[in-house]
Amino acid sequence: MTNFPLGVCTWTFGDLPLADIAERVSRLKLDGVELLGDLSRYTAREAGHILADHNLQTFSLTPTDADISHPDPAVRQAGVDYYYRLLDFAAGLGQPLVSCHGFVGRVRPVTTQVEENQLLLEAFGQIAKEAQSRNLRLVFEVLNRYETHQVHTGAEAKVLLDATQAENAGILLDAYHMNIEEPDPAEAIRHAGAQLWLYHAADSNRQAVGRGHTDFKAHVQALHDIGYDGPIIFECVAPGPNPFTPIKDDKSLTWLETYLAESRDWFRANTRLN
Repeated sequence: MTNFPLGVCTWTFGDLPLADIAERVSRLKLDGVELLGDLSRYTAREAGHILADHNLQTFSLTPTDADISHPDPAVRQAGVDYYYRLLDFAAGLGQPLVSCHGFVGRVRPVTTQVEENQLLLEAFGQIAKEAQSRNLRLVFEVLNRYETHQVHTGAEAKVLLDATQAENAGILLDAYHMNIEEPDPAEAIRHAGAQLWLYHAADSNRQAVGRGHTDFKAHVQALHDIGYDGPIIFECVAPGPNPFTPIKDDKSLTWLETYLAESRDWFRANTRLN
């Protein structure tokens, strides 16, 4: 049984140019990236050339913040329009998975939870339909309650997907977020089953795998149990205040690369099952 491909979220490198990030990721002997969908930084052609020059795959795209459940129609439409542009970008980049999630930092509804959950459902359905027309697949990322007010568990994500009935939509589960929200993260992986299309890894303190208390061996067993064959995407962040500012000081990049190397080594040593 082969090991999972390994990648990293590029946003964790902060404002470094993509060429610099790609060189570092290649030097760490990772297989690819989840590329930040900041469309002001690069075109699909530019990003594709940079990553290909370093023999890196683009496994997935992660969005910048776009509020697709806001009760203000103008705000909501701006979010949906951003995702349409992100889909065009993905289509030009070789059709990686496109991640979607609630607005990071908005942890309560503006109106009511019921209304905004319905707005999320409608907007996600629209985005999924547009993705289908481009032969693209989406994953809805499950975040914790301290980052968004919507979709905190794999079970809630399944409800969203089942309601949209979009065959081109799956689930992204993240070990760090599951550590906060799921009573049994390994069982959440099994419950997602064939709908789990992407998996993020960082330990319970969002540091390297092995530096916290997450039972990654149980996660790996669950991934094998459901036949998951996608990549493992590392989303560790350097220590210090403000987790949404990845590069905090002149030591942050060293910490990040240390975490990535440790996580890489753990997964390469522990993902083969007898």
